[in-house]
Amino acid sequence: MAGFKIYTAAGASPANYEHEMEALEPLGAQIIEAAADEDAFIAAAKDADAIYGRGTKITKRVIEALPRCKLIALGSVGVDLVDVTAATAKGIPVTNCPDTFIEEVADHAMTLMLAAHRRVVEQDRMVREGRWREGRPALYQYPRLMGLTLGFIAFGHIPRAVAARARPFGLRMLAYDPFIEEVLMPPYGVVPATLDEVLEQSDFISMHAPGTPEAAGMLKEKHFRKMKKGAVFINTGRGSTVEEAGLIRALQEGWIGHAALDVLEQEPPGHNNPLLSMTNVTLSAHVASASARFDPARKRRVGQELALAAQGRWPTSCVNPSVLAGSSLLRWQPVNMERGPNS
Repeated sequence: MAGFKIYTAAGASPANYEHEMEALEPLGAQIIEAAADEDAFIAAAKDADAIYGRGTKITKRVIEALPRCKLIALGSVGVDLVDVTAATAKGIPVTNCPDTFIEEVADHAMTLMLAAHRRVVEQDRMVREGRWREGRPALYQYPRLMGLTLGFIAFGHIPRAVAARARPFGLRMLAYDPFIEEVLMPPYGVVPATLDEVLEQSDFISMHAPGTPEAAGMLKEKHFRKMKKGAVFINTGRGSTVEEAGLIRALQEGWIGHAALDVLEQEPPGHNNPLLSMTNVTLSAHVASASARFDPARKRRVGQELALAAQGRWPTSCVNPSVLAGSSLLRWQPVNMERGPNS
């Protein structure tokens, strides 16, 4: 534990580590900034006991140059910044924060669904443009919310929290997730379904698949063709899980009715992205997890995970748990290892 060194890339975000150090300072651990350039980072971090990933990619090359690293910690749900396959091959646990922002993201997903269904952005524009009398007739073509179907793609912690919010609205709910037990769904009022059943039956489709290589481009043009003509597609997960060209075509040609997106394939989007000029698209800037609690909570969580590693203990969350048994860290309590990037 003495002199436990944690390296992180300089300039990735404001360098204030007071929240992380709450758990680390009593242990004598230190967070050391190194240049974000890959070569310089490798040269500086050769004696790293742990890596704190903040906005800079932790590549296979970086990972292979870490002879004594016990942990790679991330302050996010997604693990896009780390080559998890390389970390696993090296026997290094990778931690994330799978349960820190659940309520915020669930709130945002629900907000996007309701805003899209009631065309709130369009209604706002009508009022501002002096088109008051157009507002009510514009909504006559849409059904009331009660009785419609909400379908989830993936059913980890966040979609479960969305389901708890949606249930009182009288929505019928379906979910597709081949990686969890079906018995987890009915307590939320959700019926297990195939992907095709979710696509074909849902009035709202909420995408929550993780940003893993396996889920990249999961939804393609052929999937949008299967959706209802008036369906609303919501994505608060990862932009990489959707082939955006297929979504754009679906919106342009009227295969679906609306898209409400917090995440995009390229962030920020290029100025020529067609989604920016579409009236049947509601956008937010990958902010679903943001709240006053966001930064302190995730930074404290990172500090706690790093502190466990400094004491030679397993982390509480691990996206590659198969490495734990063979690592130098010891299991210290019964830990639920279901928590990971699909949470």
